[in-house]
Amino acid sequence: AIEIYKARHGIRGSTGLIFVAAFPTTVSIGRIGCFLSGLPDNTYGTPTALPWGHDFGDGIARHPVQLYESASMAAFLLIAAIALHRRNAFFAKHGFYLMTASYAAQRFVWEFLKPYASLGPLNLFQLVCLALLAYAATMILRGRHV
Repeated sequence: AIEIYKARHGIRGSTGLIFVAAFPTTVSIGRIGCFLSGLPDNTYGTPTALPWGHDFGDGIARHPVQLYESASMAAFLLIAAIALHRRNAFFAKHGFYLMTASYAAQRFVWEFLKPYASLGPLNLFQLVCLALLAYAATMILRGRHV
């Protein structure tokens, strides 16, 4: 959709870095909201005996996957800020795809800790994450930038 908009409005050049700060920030904040919503949000994790497991009021300690994702995206945001501050040319060129890959990789992992129905060994979100990883890797290897 973004590329269609850019083409229709004559916008040339990379615009992907705009999303490199916005996306992980909104995901980090949004997942805290998911955590605070509790069980009705349906984003909780599987039961765990780990000491940081959280009881959402049903007597079952669960992985706080929402906080795992929030922390992962906040860490990416910090790394992105450092890379951009240092004027890292690779990050400046591929930041959007690195963000996409980072999001997909961390989400793929956390999905193993969620009680969703599987399609074989993976769930639907994990299949989407694999597609996003393939897309990001392809674009980086081709040297493209958004």
